[in-house]
Amino acid sequence: MTAVSAPADPAAAPARGPRVPSPTSVLVRLKLSLLRNGLRQSSGRATAYVTSAVFALICAAGLLLGLVLLRGHDHAGALVVPAAALLALGWAVMPLFFSGGDETLDPTRLVMLPLRPRPLVGALLVTSLVGVGPLFTLCVLVGSAVATAHGAAAIAVSVVAVPLTLLVCVALARAVATANVRLLSSRKGRDLAVLSGLVIAVGVQVVNFGAQRLGNAGGLSALVPVADVLRWLPPASAIGAVGSVSEGAYGRAAVQLLLAAGALAALLYGWQRALVKLMTAPDSSTIAASGPARRESTAGAGLARLLPDGRTGAAVRRTLRYVWRDPKTKGAWVTSLAIGLIVPLFNALQGTGTIYFACFAAGMLGIQMYNQFGQDTSAFWMVSLTISSTRDAYLELRARALALLVITLPYSALVTTATAALLGDWRALPEALGLSFALLGAMLATGAVSSARFPYSIPQDSGYKNVAPGQAGLAWISIFGGMLGAALICAPVLALTLWIHASDAEGWSWLLLPLGTVYGVLAALGGLRLAAPQTASRLPEILAAVSKG
Repeated sequence: MTAVSAPADPAAAPARGPRVPSPTSVLVRLKLSLLRNGLRQSSGRATAYVTSAVFALICAAGLLLGLVLLRGHDHAGALVVPAAALLALGWAVMPLFFSGGDETLDPTRLVMLPLRPRPLVGALLVTSLVGVGPLFTLCVLVGSAVATAHGAAAIAVSVVAVPLTLLVCVALARAVATANVRLLSSRKGRDLAVLSGLVIAVGVQVVNFGAQRLGNAGGLSALVPVADVLRWLPPASAIGAVGSVSEGAYGRAAVQLLLAAGALAALLYGWQRALVKLMTAPDSSTIAASGPARRESTAGAGLARLLPDGRTGAAVRRTLRYVWRDPKTKGAWVTSLAIGLIVPLFNALQGTGTIYFACFAAGMLGIQMYNQFGQDTSAFWMVSLTISSTRDAYLELRARALALLVITLPYSALVTTATAALLGDWRALPEALGLSFALLGAMLATGAVSSARFPYSIPQDSGYKNVAPGQAGLAWISIFGGMLGAALICAPVLALTLWIHASDAEGWSWLLLPLGTVYGVLAALGGLRLAAPQTASRLPEILAAVSKG
């Protein structure tokens, strides 16, 4: 028998399945879900996010209003073009320091999904437009367009220039994040976040310094040469095109828009290529793990060759490794280095400082001697096993002080010399160095004593807490009590400096350099001698204090 197939019945045809949503809508909902679930984790995180968002929106509204009021100013374009360039620079740099703030910046999380590169790029680009950062940028760009657009043609061009500039900024951030995602997901990459405080502090000081310079140089007209160059660099060229149309330079405006559009196309192409390589190439860590084991030895390398054998060399290396590897210790050091440099140098650049502000660097770095055992946490028990006498405690404290001096001594001298160079006050350099060295020695002395008497734990699992619960009072006593004690110890050197200036004997001020240096050494050694017996007798109490949290 021959089987005869039944005629096809349209009514009996299977119904179509549900329509597959586009990757763009899925990724946008995913980003909103990540944000919502992240805020639900803790009330502190939600409060911090809402507070920062409100502050950013208030700043955006203020900038928008200020730029709108700038409309009609002769040099409005000289401000908005550099502002667009600064926005693009911020978008390019921020992913390197704040990559952990947006989980969608890591495209490797999508590597197992059947997504084509081109739709994925478009979906991620649209997803990047969701957030406070794009809204802040949009407000600034809209205000820039309103400030420079005069006439119907300029308004029409601004309708294209504003979203084009925003897309270039977002694509630039995505391309940078994708190209560096392997680095950002590693331990060394996460250490870049430690520098975020430095970038913000320097940026604020640069903006403040620039605003003062503009006020002294005659206002916005001083920015005209800078704007003339930046208006040809994308994405600032798109904002510059609005001003060009307002001036009747239609050909120049077309070229500027084409430059911005070309930059967007190039960024999208580079981003797609980096994305394909990231999704298909093996991880370098996997390649390294599959290869033969590499024998590494740090003995006899670099600074280790200059260190003595025994406890001193080992303790110095351990302390320096804490500075390089421990996130909390590294963060404290970066903050101290940044503030110690910013305060004297920027005051000198603004013409409001003196060379004595350079002592601020020695003071900030000397704080690192406080709570020396807290950075060891519960691992201090291994150190305590090696201390059986006052001599052992003295050698341990002295080694930690030497490790700090490896960084603080040359840095304090460098900051003081740079401040003297900016102020042109070379005559006061010796006495400023003497005061800095005396202050540094005094802080090492009080830091050793406070480490023995008022130790406290530094939580390692918290990103913002530097003191364990219930030990805030110990931290305040240790730091501020030690700073007050250091100031009292330095009182003789300070009194000698005042007497030299009061008696018109500035010709002898150079003596403060050797006297201050010797005084600082004697103060540091005295403090170490005083703290050694207390450390040796309080090992169980110190271990219990630094092991909390």
